[in-house]
Amino acid sequence: MNAVTSDEQIKVMIVEDSLTARTMLKNMIETQPDLKVVDMAKDPFDAADKMRKGLPDVMLLDVEMPRMDGLTFLRRIMAQHPMPVVICSNHTEKGSSASMKALEMGAVEVLAKSSIGALSSDDDGMNRVCDAVRAAAHARVNPKAKKRKPPARELKPLKKQSADVIMAARHPNAPAVLKTPPIVGIGASTGGTEALAKMLKMLPADSPPIAIVQHMPEKFTEAFANRLNKLCDITVKEARDGDKLTRGMAVVAPGSNHIIVERTGRDYTCRVIDGPPVSRHRPSVDVLFRSLSIQAGANAMGVIMTGMGDDGAQCMLEMRQAGSPTIAQDEASCVVYGMPREAMERGAAERAVPLTKIAENITSFDSGHLARLAVKGAK
Repeated sequence: MNAVTSDEQIKVMIVEDSLTARTMLKNMIETQPDLKVVDMAKDPFDAADKMRKGLPDVMLLDVEMPRMDGLTFLRRIMAQHPMPVVICSNHTEKGSSASMKALEMGAVEVLAKSSIGALSSDDDGMNRVCDAVRAAAHARVNPKAKKRKPPARELKPLKKQSADVIMAARHPNAPAVLKTPPIVGIGASTGGTEALAKMLKMLPADSPPIAIVQHMPEKFTEAFANRLNKLCDITVKEARDGDKLTRGMAVVAPGSNHIIVERTGRDYTCRVIDGPPVSRHRPSVDVLFRSLSIQAGANAMGVIMTGMGDDGAQCMLEMRQAGSPTIAQDEASCVVYGMPREAMERGAAERAVPLTKIAENITSFDSGHLARLAVKGAK
């Protein structure tokens, strides 16, 4: 493992009224050589005093605190000193609603307190916290801030499970899937909540069915889907097992489960399944993309958007090998150019396109696919 100098370390401030939570987060973060907690504050007033000595690279911010709530403090931060902020929130309806508002205001990640868990060298909660801090540090929040190098590959190999733990890959010699209606799979992580909102609003109401994996904690995905549903012409909902995927609808994977697509004849069904994290995520983009490569083949389109890490890259390659058109969000429009970069470098994505052109690409795929189906039906 390469040594990390103090200048290269990501400097973190924790703003949290609970001493227990502050201590737990600090202990988690400082297990990683590239991360350092430089300050802790019990409320926004305490944090503001400490920020006069210097600004952190990333702030972990609780939503519910005494004297001033986290949203009010976040609004002031973004107005005066824009910086990457990771929200720590409860799994309550109020917490989910506040987290959605925080993301709209410029926060880059959301962590659910109840899912962080106790400190352990193999603990998913610890990985989730540290990954969120790294992703936030590389997010494009303040154009005047010091530029960091592109998101690095892991400092040391961390145990990852592939989509093989959920389902076997499509056999290279498997026959092509028969022409069926078009369907779209989308994967996103850091920065994806706002990117997806912008993109989905551009789609017409009769768009092909869409299955979405956005890395978010359990419960928060329902609030996210409800918000998208209010903004878009298409219907958006959190996925439920057995949902029929029809034109004009999109489903968002629940934050605690994987989703896969199954095909029966010409119909698509969404299955919500349990299972271990894949590519260190649950839900995983790789799991969704693998199911599309098997069940839909060239009838599916794969889209990978802003986010840290490599989830989705391997199984997007499998989609492309099965004949699917595949695209990645371009670097200039990504909050974090990690997942799309991996997809481009592995040859999984055919090309990179700006965020503003993704909806247009989906519509073009849809109309072209429907035209081919019409020609086939006329023969």
